[in-house]
Amino acid sequence: MLVAIGAGIAVMTGIGAGIGIGLATSKAAESIARQPEAKGDINKALLLGCALAEATAIYGFVIAVLIILFLK
Repeated sequence: MLVAIGAGIAVMTGIGAGIGIGLATSKAAESIARQPEAKGDINKALLLGCALAEATAIYGFVIAVLIILFLK
């Protein structure tokens, strides 16, 4: 029972990553609208930030799978 709760908490990192990626994308679109000539630099920073946020969600998922498989 507690293993399932722990795995569920570990998977919740995806919520934070989703919110973070959504906010970053909205701010990047707003920045491009305000300063179109900086589009390339904004896209580079956006992709790096999104990759790091998504990596956090993947780490949480991996930890959840490890909890389920090895702590039964």
